[in-house]
Amino acid sequence: MFRHVHAVDAEAREPLLTGAHPQPPERDSDEGETIFDESPSNPHCDAGGSAERRLTFEEAVEETGFGLFHWLLLLVCGWANASDAVEILCVSFLLPTARCDLQLSSSDMGLLTASIFLGMMVGGYAWGYLADRRGRRRVLVVSLTVNGVFGGLAAAAPWFWLFLLLRFISGIGVGGSIPVIFSYFSEFMPRLRRGAMISALATFWMAGNILAAGLAWLVIPRTWAHFSLGTLDFQSWRLFVVLCSVPSLSSAVLFRVLMPESPKFLMEAGQEKEAIRVFQAMFKMNMWGKGTNLPEFGLRANSKQRGQPEESRSRGSRRERLAVILKTIFNGSLKSRSIALLVVFYCISFGYYGLWMWFPELFERMENGGSPCANVSVPSLLRNHSCYPVKTAVYAEGFVIAASNLPGNIFSIFMIDRLGGKALLSGSLLASSLSIFLIYVVQTKVQSLVLSCVFSGVSVITWNALDVLGTELYPTQLRSSALGFFTGVGRVAAITGNLAFGRLVDTNCAVPVLLVSALLLTGGLVALVLPQTRQTELT
Repeated sequence: MFRHVHAVDAEAREPLLTGAHPQPPERDSDEGETIFDESPSNPHCDAGGSAERRLTFEEAVEETGFGLFHWLLLLVCGWANASDAVEILCVSFLLPTARCDLQLSSSDMGLLTASIFLGMMVGGYAWGYLADRRGRRRVLVVSLTVNGVFGGLAAAAPWFWLFLLLRFISGIGVGGSIPVIFSYFSEFMPRLRRGAMISALATFWMAGNILAAGLAWLVIPRTWAHFSLGTLDFQSWRLFVVLCSVPSLSSAVLFRVLMPESPKFLMEAGQEKEAIRVFQAMFKMNMWGKGTNLPEFGLRANSKQRGQPEESRSRGSRRERLAVILKTIFNGSLKSRSIALLVVFYCISFGYYGLWMWFPELFERMENGGSPCANVSVPSLLRNHSCYPVKTAVYAEGFVIAASNLPGNIFSIFMIDRLGGKALLSGSLLASSLSIFLIYVVQTKVQSLVLSCVFSGVSVITWNALDVLGTELYPTQLRSSALGFFTGVGRVAAITGNLAFGRLVDTNCAVPVLLVSALLLTGGLVALVLPQTRQTELT
């Protein structure tokens, strides 16, 4: 990464975990980065301490061990991941009641569910670019704060268009935290534990899903949460929106107070003393109570990689820098994997978010029995009188579907390092396609609920596998930018999916449902061309 001494030096000294530690002298080397090099160029200290070991990033991570620091990191990053899930999914749970107060048609609801993804698309590249240039931790703090503040303010919006704007700005924050969290987290992980730990991090999305569904179930049907604020009729769903902003704000505080900057970023930025301090803090926490000290060492970073961002930073406009990044990831050895990943991201995002955001509304329409597409002949505005009293069963069913993520998460944690991300990604996409097709075929509400739970459990395996593959397919100087770009493409798909459902759910419900099934099938087949990255080293 480019040398950015001023901002990152100050930022890296602030967190609790990078307090006072010995400061070895900074050493620069023009040697290329060789993973686990055992040659004489990596000497051990002699008896007088005159020689110093020079470790690569992967060797330094292994040297710090695995323990308390990594579990704390999992909790903090996991809570941030859960907060993103809560912020995204909360809109789907408020639709059955908010459509009355905001006077929404089905097309309006489609626009509302798409708004956060539009914000995520806008934020995806910008935050990813900043994370690769300014540091992962700083971007996480700012993006989570934007997410929480504007998500909470939306609760007080009296008009649909203001509510829509605030959800869009909240989405810009979400667009930064999702891809950066996984880049940041993976850069602390030992190579042999990386796959399982990233899968464990991805399970917190399930926790956020369950939290959002549980809050909706507990809050929205309650009449005690209804009161007036001047001219604003503060219904229970507005309190639900406020509560959904709390996880993002608390995550921002945790990153600001507890977490250090990524040592991989610091190494690539040429800030080796700061990187060594982070490694020392990791070792100290992992070996807490054991009375051992981390031997002194220096670091060997790839000088060519450190120079590349400096050059790109001085080159042209943001549009030109984006062109450079796209040219890099869609050329040479990265071309085939990038094209395949582009297709997979589009297919899974259209299918998952296009359908998942509409589950509560579809189940509200199934209250009288039948399949999700059976009761669509009457436009939603003519059914507004049925919003109150709130039907508790809709939120209970949403909670059951959210909880069915659990088996898929457990399966992916234990099998990701055995089967590899590629096999899990392709297999789960194909299974998801079949479950959606059967949802359209069945004729009873119970059958639809069971198949929705199957889709929930299988689709989470897809996301977990994609999270692992995405972090291992690209080198450090491209990782956040590449993932930011692909998640941006996914947001386009999510927007398209939600707008399609909004337009067609009242008239041609079968079209979006069967299109979801077809796209998931396509994604599963394309995933077969991705390389296998099981337990590979980060470059």
